[in-house]
Amino acid sequence: MKVVVCIKQVPDTKGGVKFNPDGTLDRAAMMTIMNPDDKAGLEAALRLKDQYGAEVTVLTMGLPKAEDVLREAIAMGADKGVLVTDRVLGGADTWATSQTLAGALRNMEYDLIITGRQAIDGDTAQVGPQISEHLNIPVISYAQNLKIEGDSVVVERQFDDRYHVLKAKMPCLITALAELNEPRYMTPGGIFDACKAEITVWGRADLKDVEDSNLGLKGSPTQIAKASDKVRKGAGEKVTLDPAEAVDYIVGKLSEKHVI
Repeated sequence: MKVVVCIKQVPDTKGGVKFNPDGTLDRAAMMTIMNPDDKAGLEAALRLKDQYGAEVTVLTMGLPKAEDVLREAIAMGADKGVLVTDRVLGGADTWATSQTLAGALRNMEYDLIITGRQAIDGDTAQVGPQISEHLNIPVISYAQNLKIEGDSVVVERQFDDRYHVLKAKMPCLITALAELNEPRYMTPGGIFDACKAEITVWGRADLKDVEDSNLGLKGSPTQIAKASDKVRKGAGEKVTLDPAEAVDYIVGKLSEKHVI
């Protein structure tokens, strides 16, 4: 079994975010982490490796420094890493990103593709399903559990306060929830292997069956109207009252805001 996991290096939003003049994220200037949903997808692939001897390849698109997230995945247990990086791919929205990843996947062998449900820097949940459309394979999204049955994958798909059980014949694509599992830690031996591992690097010329008009910022139909860091709350109003006055004050504020 061959499993490809699409992972993304995303900004660590705890340290704040920075923007370029065109409204896109200045990724080169921010601390980064592996996207949480993608890490759950990677763990699912590694469990298939443990159980069935699956070969796990991690694929990412990004700046050259995105190689770091591939080495982290290899340190966790992945077998290979592929980085797609090229200046012409910069500024891509979900459409252009999915076109790029699909172009790379057409050069690879796979039975199962796993992506995260969504990335914390976009929250669109669009890239995984779009990849499946480009590759013309089935997709099951919002996976909270999965297992292999012969040449098919059986998935519990989260739905409100319950779940659907869906079965798809491979090759297919699964989008994973962070709740799917608890990702493992890197091991000392894995870190040593990751440092020595050779990362495959592809550029625009390596993408198969993708038009230039569908790549990068120019190939992105989504236009950013406004972007900003999270709004920080002010200090608020502080008052010093005895208990009885405090009760009247709180009730008055709740009534003023039509809460009660």
